[in-house]
Amino acid sequence: MKGLSKIPGPENGIQIKKSICAICDPATQCGLDLYIKDGKIIKVEGSDEHPYSVGTLCAKGAATRQYVYNEERLKTPLKRLGPRGSGKFEEITWDEAMDIISEKFNAIKAEFGPEAVAFYAGYSKWFRPYLKRLAHSFGSPNYLTESSTCARAMEMAQKLVFGSPGVPDTKNTNCLLVWSANPFYTNPGNARAILKGKERGMKLIVVDPRKTPTTALADIHLQLRPGTDGALALAMAHVIIREKLYDEDFVANYTYGFDEYKAYVETFSPEKGEELTGVPADKIIAAARMYAGVKPAAIMPSASPVVHHTNGVQNYRAVFSLIGLTGNYDVRGGNFVNPPSFIKQPGLFRSRDHDFAQVKPWEDMAPRVGADKFPVWVEIIDEEAQAMELPFQIRSRKPYPIKALIGFGLNYRMWPDSDSFLESLQELDFFVNVDIFMTDSCKYADIVLPACTSVERSELRCWGMGYVILTTPAIEPLYQSRSDTDIIYQLAVKLGLDDPLFKAGYEASIDWILKPSGLTVSELKKHPGGMFVPNPLQIPEKKYMKDGFKTPSGKLEFKSKVLEKYEGRAGFEALPVYRPPKYSKEATPEVAREYPFILNTGSRLPMFVHSRTFRLPWTKSLRPDHPAADINPQDAKRLGINQKDYIRIATPKGAIIVKANLTKMVQPGVVHMYHAYPSADVNLLFEGDYLDPLSGFPGFKSALCKIEKVEKGGE
Repeated sequence: MKGLSKIPGPENGIQIKKSICAICDPATQCGLDLYIKDGKIIKVEGSDEHPYSVGTLCAKGAATRQYVYNEERLKTPLKRLGPRGSGKFEEITWDEAMDIISEKFNAIKAEFGPEAVAFYAGYSKWFRPYLKRLAHSFGSPNYLTESSTCARAMEMAQKLVFGSPGVPDTKNTNCLLVWSANPFYTNPGNARAILKGKERGMKLIVVDPRKTPTTALADIHLQLRPGTDGALALAMAHVIIREKLYDEDFVANYTYGFDEYKAYVETFSPEKGEELTGVPADKIIAAARMYAGVKPAAIMPSASPVVHHTNGVQNYRAVFSLIGLTGNYDVRGGNFVNPPSFIKQPGLFRSRDHDFAQVKPWEDMAPRVGADKFPVWVEIIDEEAQAMELPFQIRSRKPYPIKALIGFGLNYRMWPDSDSFLESLQELDFFVNVDIFMTDSCKYADIVLPACTSVERSELRCWGMGYVILTTPAIEPLYQSRSDTDIIYQLAVKLGLDDPLFKAGYEASIDWILKPSGLTVSELKKHPGGMFVPNPLQIPEKKYMKDGFKTPSGKLEFKSKVLEKYEGRAGFEALPVYRPPKYSKEATPEVAREYPFILNTGSRLPMFVHSRTFRLPWTKSLRPDHPAADINPQDAKRLGINQKDYIRIATPKGAIIVKANLTKMVQPGVVHMYHAYPSADVNLLFEGDYLDPLSGFPGFKSALCKIEKVEKGGE
C-alpha cells in the first residue's frame, strides 16, 4: 500500500502537497503527491485523483527528488569573467543581474531597434505566453521557441489541409491510425487510452520505422523506411479512392482540389508504395481498407518525427488528407476540433491567452527572423519566428542584426550543425540564459540566471477532459532560484515597459487571461490538486457545416490555395507531392554508395527527455551504456560489430564515436541515435541548412551515413 513507510500526520511532521511534474512538456503533466517534512521533499508518488495520470509516474517523474535536489542546480545569478565557454563566473545579486540585462537591452534597442534583441523559449514551455508578451511589449518580433523544431510543422501541415487542427478522439474511435508516435515512451495518457481502446475492440494501425511497445499492440504495423511517409499515405489514398471507400458526400461538398489530388494519387499504386517505402503492398491495402472501412476512425500524429525530414510538411499533408478523404474530420471518434484553452492545450474553457501573448500585431514590428526564407511559416504560424534561421541571421546580419539573446532553457545542441550555432552565439554582443542546471549552453552566456523547478513555483495548466490547475509551490525555491515568470515580470519592470499587466503582476495576468471562463486565481487556489471546469464548453461536431474551414477556400484543401501562390518553387507544391529526402538513395545515389545507411536521430527513449534527465542516477542507470546508437543485428554481424563495441558514425558533414546497441527494434539499413549527448552530439552530423523548405524544420530523421567498428577512442 502506498505511503506506509512515511504516513503523513502531526506526530511526524509529514504533510502531502499536490503538484505536477513538468519534466515532460507540454501535454503530459502528471499529478504529484509530494511528501514534505521540514520544508524538504522526502518522497514522491503519483496522485490518484489526477484524471490524466491517475496515480502513475514514468521513470522521469519517479526521479523528481533527484531532479529537484541535483548537485548541478544553479544557485545564484552569475556573471561571466573569462572567455565564453571557459565556465568562469562570479556570483552577483539579482538586482545586479537585472540592471545589467536591462541596460544592455535598452542600449541595443536605442541603437539598432528592438528587433535586434531576441527572446527564446526552450524547456519547459509553461512560461511561453508571458515571454512572448515581454518580447512584443519590448517591440521585438523575435520571440522564438524550440517548437521551431518540434510541433509547429505538424500544426502547419494540419492548417494547410483543415485550417484548424483536429486531435484524435481516442476514447470514442473504433480505428486508430497511429502515425509515427510511441506514447508508451512519450505520453502515458495516450498509451492508457490505446490500451483501453484495444480492450473494447478498437482496431489499431501503427506506422513506424521501428518496432516499439505501440507497434506490438497493432493489428497492422506498417514499418516504412524513414522519410517515406508521404508515399505511404498516397498509396493508401490510392486504394481508398480506387475501391470507392472514401466519403463521397463530404468530398463533394466540403473539399477543394479533389480532382487534381485524385489524378496525382493514381500514380501511387500499392506496388509503387511498396517500392518507395518498403511496406508490402498487401499491408498497404489492408491498412487502407481498415482505416476507411471502420467508422469512426482517427489519426494520432506525433509532434516531430514525420516533419523531421526535408519533405516533412508535404508528407504530413498527405497523411492528414486521409482524414478528409474518409470524412473523419471534426466528428466524434475521428479527428475532433477541440479548441485550445491555454498554451495550445484544450481545457473546455475559453481564455484570452492569445490576446495576452500577442500584444502587438506583426505588421507593427519588423519582419520576424526567417520571414524572407520561410514565407509559408509566416503566413500559417501566428505564434513565433523560425528559430532554425537564427544562427544564419546572427552571422549575416541580414535583413538586420541580432545583437542580443535571452534564452529560457536554451540548448544549442537542438540545432543542426550545433557547433556552428554555438559559434553564432559567440558573435552576439550579449547572451543571457535562464536554466535550472549549469548546462553547456549556460557556459557561453554573459549572464546566467537560476530558475526553479515546477514543484517550487506556481503555474497554470489544463487538460482536454476539462481539468485545470493553478499549482502552489510545494517547497520554497532552492538557493536563490526564481520562477521563470518572476524573472520575466521583474525584467519587464526593469526595462521600463509601459505594460499594465506586467505592472499588475503574474496573478492579475492569469485573472485577465481566464476572465472569459469565469475561473479566477482565488477559486483555483482552493483546489491545490486541480479541479474540473464548472460548466465546461460543449463542443459540437462538424462545426465546418456552420463556420466553414479556416482555409482560403473555406473548405478542406487537398490542394492548398496558400501553396498555389508558390507553384514552380521546389517543395512548395499545392498538392501533397512526394519527394524523397534530400539525401537518400533515390535523390542522391552517388552519396548513398559511400554512405549506405539511413541516419535517424532523436527518437525518444523512455527515461530521457532531451538532455534534462541525463544527470539523474535513476534514469541514467536505465541506459548506462550511453551514448549509444541502435543498429540491427543483421547489419552488426555483416560488419563484425558486437554489443557495446565502439562504432564510428560518419556523414559527409562529420563523424562521432559511440557504443553499438544491437536491437531488432531497428530495421536493417537504419541507424537510430538519440540526441543531445555532450560527448557525441549527433546533430553535428547534419548541415545547418538541411531543412524542409516549407517549415524550416531539420531533416533529423533521414540523412545518409556509414558505420564502422573502431577501437575505443579511435578514429
